[in-house]
Amino acid sequence: MSDAEGETGARKPVDSVDGAVGDGPAIILVEPQMGENIGGAARAMLNFGLTDLRLAAPRDGWPNEKALTMAAGAKRVVAEAKLFDTAAQSVSDLHFVVATTARRRDITLPVAAPREAVAALREKRAAGLACGVLFGAERAGLTTDQVALADMIVTMPVNPEFGSLNLAQAVGVLAYEWGVAETASAAPLEAAPMEAAPPTKAELEGLAAHLETALSGVGYFFPEEKRPVMERHLRALLTRAAFTAADVQTLRGVVKALAEGRRRARDGDALSVSD
Repeated sequence: MSDAEGETGARKPVDSVDGAVGDGPAIILVEPQMGENIGGAARAMLNFGLTDLRLAAPRDGWPNEKALTMAAGAKRVVAEAKLFDTAAQSVSDLHFVVATTARRRDITLPVAAPREAVAALREKRAAGLACGVLFGAERAGLTTDQVALADMIVTMPVNPEFGSLNLAQAVGVLAYEWGVAETASAAPLEAAPMEAAPPTKAELEGLAAHLETALSGVGYFFPEEKRPVMERHLRALLTRAAFTAADVQTLRGVVKALAEGRRRARDGDALSVSD
Protein backbone atom coordinates (compact mmCIF):
# COMPACT_ATOMS: atom_id res chain seq x y z
CA MET A 1 0.00 0.00 0.00
CA SER A 2 1.37 3.39 -0.98
CA ASP A 3 1.68 6.40 1.31
CA ALA A 4 -1.25 7.98 -0.51
CA GLU A 5 -3.62 5.12 0.40
CA GLY A 6 -5.64 4.63 3.54
CA GLU A 7 -6.52 1.40 5.30
CA THR A 8 -9.39 0.75 2.88
CA GLY A 9 -7.21 1.31 -0.16
CA ALA A 10 -8.85 4.62 -1.03
CA ARG A 11 -6.35 7.09 -2.46
CA LYS A 12 -5.94 10.30 -0.47
CA PRO A 13 -5.57 13.63 -2.28
CA VAL A 14 -2.12 15.20 -2.29
CA ASP A 15 -1.51 18.87 -1.61
CA SER A 16 1.32 19.33 -4.10
CA VAL A 17 3.82 17.54 -6.29
CA ASP A 18 7.50 18.08 -6.96
CA GLY A 19 7.25 19.85 -10.30
CA ALA A 20 9.50 17.41 -12.17
CA VAL A 21 9.54 18.08 -15.91
CA GLY A 22 9.49 14.42 -16.98
CA ASP A 23 9.04 13.32 -20.60
CA GLY A 24 5.91 15.29 -21.35
CA PRO A 25 3.13 17.46 -19.95
CA ALA A 26 0.88 16.36 -17.12
CA ILE A 27 -2.61 15.41 -18.27
CA ILE A 28 -5.07 16.78 -15.72
CA LEU A 29 -8.68 15.59 -15.65
CA VAL A 30 -10.81 17.98 -13.62
CA GLU A 31 -13.87 16.41 -11.96
CA PRO A 32 -14.07 13.48 -14.40
CA GLN A 33 -17.38 11.65 -14.10
CA MET A 34 -16.77 8.17 -15.53
CA GLY A 35 -14.03 5.69 -14.67
CA GLU A 36 -14.17 4.39 -18.23
CA ASN A 37 -13.15 7.80 -19.55
CA ILE A 38 -10.26 8.01 -17.10
CA GLY A 39 -9.04 4.61 -18.24
CA GLY A 40 -9.49 5.53 -21.90
CA ALA A 41 -7.52 8.72 -21.36
CA ALA A 42 -4.70 6.76 -19.70
CA ARG A 43 -4.64 4.36 -22.64
CA ALA A 44 -4.39 7.23 -25.14
CA MET A 45 -1.65 8.85 -23.06
CA LEU A 46 0.61 5.82 -22.93
CA ASN A 47 0.17 5.18 -26.65
CA PHE A 48 1.99 8.46 -27.25
CA GLY A 49 4.49 8.38 -24.40
CA LEU A 50 2.68 10.39 -21.72
CA THR A 51 2.51 9.03 -18.18
CA ASP A 52 1.78 11.90 -15.74
CA LEU A 53 -1.97 11.59 -15.07
CA ARG A 54 -3.56 13.87 -12.48
CA LEU A 55 -7.15 13.75 -11.24
CA ALA A 56 -8.91 16.63 -9.52
CA ALA A 57 -12.00 15.57 -7.53
CA PRO A 58 -13.19 12.59 -9.63
CA ARG A 59 -16.95 12.20 -9.15
CA ASP A 60 -16.93 8.51 -8.19
CA GLY A 61 -13.89 8.65 -5.91
CA TRP A 62 -10.55 6.94 -6.37
CA PRO A 63 -9.32 4.29 -7.09
CA ASN A 64 -11.86 3.18 -9.68
CA GLU A 65 -12.05 -0.38 -10.99
CA LYS A 66 -13.73 0.70 -14.24
CA ALA A 67 -10.77 2.98 -14.98
CA LEU A 68 -8.33 0.09 -14.48
CA THR A 69 -10.37 -2.21 -16.71
CA MET A 70 -10.63 0.33 -19.52
CA ALA A 71 -6.93 1.22 -19.31
CA ALA A 72 -5.98 -2.33 -20.39
CA GLY A 73 -2.19 -2.25 -20.94
CA ALA A 74 -1.93 1.27 -19.51
CA LYS A 75 -2.91 0.25 -15.97
CA ARG A 76 0.33 1.62 -14.56
CA VAL A 77 -0.67 5.12 -15.67
CA VAL A 78 -3.93 4.75 -13.73
CA ALA A 79 -2.24 3.15 -10.73
CA GLU A 80 0.27 6.01 -10.49
CA ALA A 81 -2.26 8.80 -11.05
CA LYS A 82 -2.01 11.67 -8.58
CA LEU A 83 -5.21 12.73 -6.81
CA PHE A 84 -6.09 16.33 -5.85
CA ASP A 85 -9.06 18.06 -4.25
CA THR A 86 -9.08 20.99 -6.68
CA ALA A 87 -7.85 22.03 -10.12
CA ALA A 88 -5.73 24.76 -8.53
CA GLN A 89 -3.87 22.20 -6.42
CA SER A 90 -3.28 19.98 -9.43
CA VAL A 91 -1.37 22.72 -11.31
CA SER A 92 0.36 24.37 -8.33
CA ASP A 93 3.84 23.06 -9.26
CA LEU A 94 3.54 23.83 -12.99
CA HIS A 95 4.95 26.82 -14.87
CA PHE A 96 2.83 26.63 -18.05
CA VAL A 97 -0.70 25.30 -18.37
CA VAL A 98 -3.00 24.84 -21.37
CA ALA A 99 -6.78 24.57 -20.91
CA THR A 100 -8.93 22.65 -23.38
CA THR A 101 -12.21 24.47 -23.87
CA ALA A 102 -14.34 26.38 -26.33
CA ARG A 103 -13.14 29.96 -26.73
CA ARG A 104 -14.17 32.02 -23.68
CA ARG A 105 -15.35 35.57 -24.17
CA ASP A 106 -15.02 36.30 -20.45
CA ILE A 107 -11.30 35.54 -20.24
CA THR A 108 -8.47 37.01 -22.31
CA LEU A 109 -5.92 34.31 -23.09
CA PRO A 110 -4.11 33.22 -26.26
CA VAL A 111 -6.14 30.65 -28.23
CA ALA A 112 -4.44 27.86 -30.19
CA ALA A 113 -5.22 24.70 -32.12
CA PRO A 114 -3.87 21.41 -30.69
CA ARG A 115 -0.74 21.42 -32.86
CA GLU A 116 0.14 25.00 -31.91
CA ALA A 117 -0.49 24.25 -28.24
CA VAL A 118 1.80 21.22 -28.37
CA ALA A 119 4.51 23.35 -29.99
CA ALA A 120 4.24 25.80 -27.07
CA LEU A 121 4.33 22.94 -24.55
CA ARG A 122 7.44 21.42 -26.17
CA GLU A 123 9.19 24.79 -26.17
CA LYS A 124 8.50 25.24 -22.45
CA ARG A 125 9.53 21.69 -21.65
CA ALA A 126 12.79 22.12 -23.57
CA ALA A 127 13.49 25.13 -21.37
CA GLY A 128 13.18 22.89 -18.32
CA LEU A 129 9.71 24.05 -17.27
CA ALA A 130 6.95 21.82 -15.88
CA CYS A 131 3.80 21.89 -18.03
CA GLY A 132 0.29 20.50 -18.05
CA VAL A 133 -2.99 20.30 -19.96
CA LEU A 134 -6.37 20.76 -18.24
CA PHE A 135 -9.44 18.83 -19.38
CA GLY A 136 -12.90 19.54 -17.93
CA ALA A 137 -15.69 17.26 -16.81
CA GLU A 138 -17.66 15.37 -19.46
CA ARG A 139 -20.94 17.22 -18.98
CA ALA A 140 -19.91 20.85 -18.55
CA GLY A 141 -16.17 21.16 -19.22
CA LEU A 142 -13.97 23.58 -17.32
CA THR A 143 -15.44 26.45 -15.32
CA THR A 144 -14.29 30.00 -15.98
CA ASP A 145 -12.23 29.99 -12.78
CA GLN A 146 -10.54 26.74 -13.83
CA VAL A 147 -9.73 28.14 -17.28
CA ALA A 148 -8.23 31.17 -15.54
CA LEU A 149 -5.53 28.88 -14.11
CA ALA A 150 -4.11 28.46 -17.63
CA ASP A 151 -1.72 30.44 -19.81
CA MET A 152 -3.31 29.36 -23.10
CA ILE A 153 -6.61 27.98 -24.38
CA VAL A 154 -6.65 25.14 -26.90
CA THR A 155 -9.75 24.46 -29.00
CA MET A 156 -10.41 21.40 -31.15
CA PRO A 157 -11.34 22.01 -34.82
CA VAL A 158 -14.57 20.02 -34.51
CA ASN A 159 -17.65 20.04 -36.69
CA PRO A 160 -19.59 23.18 -35.63
CA GLU A 161 -22.84 21.22 -36.03
CA PHE A 162 -21.63 18.44 -33.71
CA GLY A 163 -18.86 19.50 -31.33
CA SER A 164 -19.18 16.63 -28.87
CA LEU A 165 -15.83 15.00 -28.14
CA ASN A 166 -15.61 12.28 -25.52
CA LEU A 167 -13.14 13.15 -22.72
CA ALA A 168 -10.80 10.27 -23.60
CA GLN A 169 -10.98 11.27 -27.28
CA ALA A 170 -10.00 14.84 -26.44
CA VAL A 171 -7.02 13.56 -24.48
CA GLY A 172 -6.20 11.33 -27.44
CA VAL A 173 -6.09 14.31 -29.84
CA LEU A 174 -3.57 16.18 -27.69
CA ALA A 175 -1.56 13.03 -26.97
CA TYR A 176 -1.43 12.22 -30.69
CA GLU A 177 -0.16 15.70 -31.56
CA TRP A 178 2.47 15.31 -28.84
CA GLY A 179 3.56 11.98 -30.28
CA VAL A 180 3.73 13.34 -33.83
CA ALA A 181 5.87 16.28 -32.72
CA GLU A 182 8.19 14.07 -30.69
CA THR A 183 8.79 11.50 -33.43
CA ALA A 184 9.13 14.16 -36.15
CA SER A 185 11.92 15.87 -34.29
CA ALA A 186 15.22 14.55 -35.64
CA ALA A 187 17.16 16.16 -32.80
CA PRO A 188 16.25 17.18 -29.26
CA LEU A 189 14.70 20.61 -28.97
CA GLU A 190 17.15 23.34 -28.07
CA ALA A 191 15.50 26.11 -26.14
CA ALA A 192 16.47 29.72 -26.40
CA PRO A 193 18.33 30.73 -23.24
CA MET A 194 16.00 32.02 -20.57
CA GLU A 195 16.87 35.15 -18.65
CA ALA A 196 15.10 33.92 -15.53
CA ALA A 197 12.75 31.18 -14.46
CA PRO A 198 9.01 31.87 -14.51
CA PRO A 199 6.92 31.39 -11.37
CA THR A 200 5.00 28.22 -10.62
CA LYS A 201 1.22 28.45 -10.53
CA ALA A 202 1.38 28.29 -6.73
CA GLU A 203 3.71 31.33 -6.63
CA LEU A 204 1.47 33.27 -9.00
CA GLU A 205 -1.58 32.31 -6.95
CA GLY A 206 0.20 33.55 -3.83
CA LEU A 207 0.76 36.95 -5.44
CA ALA A 208 -2.86 37.15 -6.60
CA ALA A 209 -4.18 36.28 -3.13
CA HIS A 210 -1.79 38.76 -1.49
CA LEU A 211 -2.85 41.53 -3.85
CA GLU A 212 -6.56 40.74 -3.45
CA THR A 213 -6.23 40.92 0.35
CA ALA A 214 -4.51 44.30 0.13
CA LEU A 215 -7.08 45.64 -2.34
CA SER A 216 -9.94 44.44 -0.14
CA GLY A 217 -8.54 46.56 2.67
CA VAL A 218 -8.94 49.73 0.62
CA GLY A 219 -12.39 48.91 -0.76
CA TYR A 220 -11.24 48.18 -4.32
CA PHE A 221 -13.75 45.39 -4.93
CA PHE A 222 -16.90 47.47 -5.24
CA PRO A 223 -19.68 46.69 -5.72
CA GLU A 224 -19.30 43.35 -3.94
CA GLU A 225 -21.36 41.41 -6.49
CA LYS A 226 -18.75 42.23 -9.14
CA ARG A 227 -15.88 40.95 -7.02
CA PRO A 228 -15.58 37.47 -8.69
CA VAL A 229 -15.30 39.01 -12.16
CA MET A 230 -12.82 41.67 -10.96
CA GLU A 231 -10.67 39.00 -9.28
CA ARG A 232 -10.76 36.85 -12.42
CA HIS A 233 -9.62 39.76 -14.60
CA LEU A 234 -6.86 40.58 -12.11
CA ARG A 235 -5.56 37.00 -12.19
CA ALA A 236 -5.69 36.89 -15.99
CA LEU A 237 -3.70 40.14 -16.07
CA LEU A 238 -1.03 38.65 -13.78
CA THR A 239 -0.81 35.55 -16.00
CA ARG A 240 -0.49 37.54 -19.24
CA ALA A 241 2.27 39.71 -17.76
CA ALA A 242 4.73 36.78 -17.96
CA PHE A 243 6.50 37.67 -14.72
CA THR A 244 9.62 35.83 -13.62
CA ALA A 245 9.71 34.11 -10.22
CA ALA A 246 11.91 36.96 -8.99
CA ASP A 247 9.36 39.50 -10.29
CA VAL A 248 6.65 37.80 -8.25
CA GLN A 249 8.71 37.98 -5.08
CA THR A 250 9.49 41.65 -5.73
CA LEU A 251 5.84 42.48 -6.31
CA ARG A 252 4.83 40.70 -3.12
CA GLY A 253 7.37 42.85 -1.29
CA VAL A 254 5.87 45.96 -2.89
CA VAL A 255 2.34 44.98 -1.88
CA LYS A 256 3.50 44.24 1.67
CA ALA A 257 5.35 47.58 1.93
CA LEU A 258 2.34 49.54 0.67
CA ALA A 259 0.00 47.76 3.07
CA GLU A 260 2.34 48.31 6.04
CA GLY A 261 2.89 51.95 5.09
CA ARG A 262 -0.85 52.54 5.02
CA ARG A 263 -1.20 50.80 8.38
CA ARG A 264 1.54 52.94 9.94
CA ALA A 265 -0.05 56.10 8.56
CA ARG A 266 -3.41 55.07 9.99
CA ASP A 267 -1.87 54.25 13.38
CA GLY A 268 -0.06 57.62 13.37
CA ASP A 269 -3.31 59.45 12.68
CA ALA A 270 -4.96 57.61 15.56
CA LEU A 271 -2.14 58.62 17.93
CA SER A 272 -2.45 62.26 16.88
CA VAL A 273 -6.16 62.24 17.61
CA SER A 274 -5.66 60.62 21.04
CA ASP A 275 -2.94 63.15 21.93
